[in-house]
Amino acid sequence: MTNLLTIADLGSDGIAEVLALAEATDLGAPLAGKGVALVFEKPSARTRNSTEMAVVQLGGHPVYIQKDEVGIDTRETAEDVARTLACYHDVITARVMDHGHLNRMAGSVSIPVVNLLSDKEHPLQALADILTMKQLAGALKGLKIAYVGDADNNVARSLAEACVRVGAELSLASPEGYQLSDAPDGVRQTTDPAEAVKGARFVYTDVWVSMGQDAEAATRNAALAPYQVNEALMAKADDAWFFHCLPARRGEEVTHAVMESPKSAIWRQAGNRMHAARGALAWVVR
Repeated sequence: MTNLLTIADLGSDGIAEVLALAEATDLGAPLAGKGVALVFEKPSARTRNSTEMAVVQLGGHPVYIQKDEVGIDTRETAEDVARTLACYHDVITARVMDHGHLNRMAGSVSIPVVNLLSDKEHPLQALADILTMKQLAGALKGLKIAYVGDADNNVARSLAEACVRVGAELSLASPEGYQLSDAPDGVRQTTDPAEAVKGARFVYTDVWVSMGQDAEAATRNAALAPYQVNEALMAKADDAWFFHCLPARRGEEVTHAVMESPKSAIWRQAGNRMHAARGALAWVVR
């Protein structure tokens, strides 16, 4: 039994295994006749659809569970929620507000727990990202990647952890106060977006105002305005592909023209969310 709560749970070998499983066409049905719980404290289009379809492709039965149906630490403790779900399912996947809930759930059951997103990490997004990069670039080792904007978040953290483990070179460009506070060794941080994207094959950004940050919108938008990914910034990169985990706010962190350019890989990224989820689920039940 293996949990997947962070990229560190995979390690370099695990990432390679998941990527191989994600692209395999002969996985069989390792979840045949088995239930997979999908607990969602936060709504999502891509995560729900990609994970449900990944479960189906592996022969399993996904059950979508909304936050009010379980009420983690309000209706029932995280531990009791996990124990209840383990009575019916062979895997628990969860998209939660607090990463600590995942740790407590995983510590309470003997079935795998998979992180669909927490305030700390978004491992399945990072796996889809590097899968897409591998498909477009052919190899990950030595690949130059730039992340521009608010880097102190779950997407940037998981991407950084993944890049270190696959040998890619990641530069994070953020203003003071928005840098990744616990960046792993080997990840470079700068306040200059032009410096970060120079020579990059991939330029990545995310929304400046995430769920739960609406009260800070004006402050965040003002601080991050110089970090918009636009045509001028993309021109400073090495004929780079544009990445975004979506949903995007066109005209804020990225321009419409960049989103719709021939070098935009956002829909391939989105499609690979399903393949990465399939690989990750096959890995935890292998």
